[in-house]
Amino acid sequence: MMTENKNKIIEAAEALVFEKGSADTTISAVAQKAGVADSLVYQYFKNKEDLLFSVVIERMVEAIEVAKEALQGLQDPESQLRKLIWHSLKYNDRHPGYVRTLMFECRSNPAFYATKGYAIMRDHLGLMMNILKQGVRDGIFRDDINLGLVRDIIYGTYDFESISTFATGELNESVQDFDDIINLILPMLLTPSREKESDKKNKILEAAEAIFAEKGFNKTKVQEIAKAAKVSEGSIYDYFENKEDLLLSIPLKRLQDHINALPETFYITAPQRKIRRLIKDHFALYLDNRNFLRVFLLDIQLNKRFYGSKAFELFQTYLKTFEDIVEQGKAEGCFRSDVNTRVFRNMFLGAFSHMALRWLMRDKEKKYDQIREIQQVTDLLSLSIAAKSGP
Repeated sequence: MMTENKNKIIEAAEALVFEKGSADTTISAVAQKAGVADSLVYQYFKNKEDLLFSVVIERMVEAIEVAKEALQGLQDPESQLRKLIWHSLKYNDRHPGYVRTLMFECRSNPAFYATKGYAIMRDHLGLMMNILKQGVRDGIFRDDINLGLVRDIIYGTYDFESISTFATGELNESVQDFDDIINLILPMLLTPSREKESDKKNKILEAAEAIFAEKGFNKTKVQEIAKAAKVSEGSIYDYFENKEDLLLSIPLKRLQDHINALPETFYITAPQRKIRRLIKDHFALYLDNRNFLRVFLLDIQLNKRFYGSKAFELFQTYLKTFEDIVEQGKAEGCFRSDVNTRVFRNMFLGAFSHMALRWLMRDKEKKYDQIREIQQVTDLLSLSIAAKSGP
């Protein structure tokens, strides 16, 4: 109960500071919002300043834990840097009360720099510095620059992205500037040959992937890959120990690309991309389990009792997400305003059912055709609701 009350007080203070600012946030108001007595607040905190510092401490500890978890499994310092910057921006966007408290209440107060909060803030700075130093050791980042200044540039960018989001209103969220920030940071850091070398390695991987797919691993020769990639055969061995190492590097790259794209996948804002993602995920949900697909199509979807069951209530909740995306797109002008959302929903479900039944009953071995058809039907359904781009 003690920890629960303390957390409620901290959360209430964070929310009030964001709404009203520190000057207009009183202990009484915090207590009222937290649903506790004023006296209980003073059992945990000496005064309002101590409470505000505690808000920052709690969030900073959490931010570091989230960042460390996100970095797990990433070996390449460049990927680590991208991930840490993205998570820092996203965390700030999710916790505006924390950002306002830190930026405008704590860091403007000299007393803050003698607190535990400032020590924790330096731990986060240290996380960034370790990545930068590892990049130098690995030869990815330049060794002739002041890494402390680069760190200051990055954290200073966080600050003013937050100001643009929460003070001036120039941005809806700071993470939307992620690509532009990376586009400015990497040229400061990458060794002069890094980008060219990366391009060459990717060309080799893409060539190998294509030829392996066409001829098979055993029948593919390294010189064929070199010719397709337009590099010397010897240069392939600058990146890969042998043909098998090259083969195994292909899924490694694909998985890393997938990991790097996860933030974009889970935090999509554009309705056009949301609807495409949902259509493809719907196909994947069923096609990944053919037994369930068969039962759903033949025994559930065409069973009248399903439509009065709790299962259908849950299905309706899922469909509501689909409908909400369409309505969002209509409101934002990227989908036509005259689209009947219910009809479009039925069109989507009907297309899925007919395609899946055909695959299930007749085209059992045509997996690659299925993938192509999913892409094609996604394009067609997206086209059916897209707003006209011109007169």
